Amino acid sequence: MSPLVKIRSERDQMSAVERRIADFVLENAQLLRDYSSQQLANALGISQSSVVKFTQKLGFKGYPDLKYSVGEAIARADNGDTPNVSVAAAGDTGSSAGHLWRRKSEAEEATRLINAPETLQAVADAIEHAGRAGKVFIIGLGEDDIYARGFALKLSLLGILTVHNFDTARMTANVSAASAGDVLLVFSEHGNHPALCKISRYFRERRGQVITVTRHTANPLRTLADLSLVVSAHDELPYIQPLLYQSSLQHLLDGVFVQLCEGHDDRHAQLLANLDRIQSMLEP
Repeated sequence: MSPLVKIRSERDQMSAVERRIADFVLENAQLLRDYSSQQLANALGISQSSVVKFTQKLGFKGYPDLKYSVGEAIARADNGDTPNVSVAAAGDTGSSAGHLWRRKSEAEEATRLINAPETLQAVADAIEHAGRAGKVFIIGLGEDDIYARGFALKLSLLGILTVHNFDTARMTANVSAASAGDVLLVFSEHGNHPALCKISRYFRERRGQVITVTRHTANPLRTLADLSLVVSAHDELPYIQPLLYQSSLQHLLDGVFVQLCEGHDDRHAQLLANLDRIQSMLEP
């Protein structure tokens, strides 16, 4: 994994001081070769030991090892070997649209790397099992409901019975009908909504399986999850960061949907049949 991608994917779980170091490295990757650990510490107004601990926490032997690894990543990018290197590292300041496209690509790559293929398969298997033997409950509040609703529709097209709601009181009532083998998908960007945590606890009491979809941070909701999907998306610009989150989240959900389609021929056939029915309804 590129050191820049690794830093970006882990940023949301870092302390305030570590995030300052991470941001400096990401924004000044080409200049990093000219900085010693002490110079970097002086530039940020922190201790040299903080820089050393930061590099070791990322899995590097020390600051020189990190600096060398970043230099290699930049060199590979210049040779066209790694197209998904950071904008700052590549020194590309192109158009706003081009910058956004690259930042989305970086966030999607980081999100892909922190969600192991085994986790995606386990999520798909849990949903598939619930679809055959029970129900899939789905909830998201506010903007999270946009993705909860969209994913619920995709599962319905595959013939999977879904119970979708954006009202916590109604979902609490719905969950009373849950049983072992059912799945609850909880969409919550920051994972700290008290009502969603209570619903998740209640669902686990019903011996159901809880799957959370949140940012790649330590949050109360993730601690209640049997399986968790996480999104890595950060940008200093407040109008860019939510766009990165939304893009990466959609890419992640699409990956689970594709696995459900490709893993079972009958699901694929059900999807095509439902799409035909919908199309016929839309025709005059």
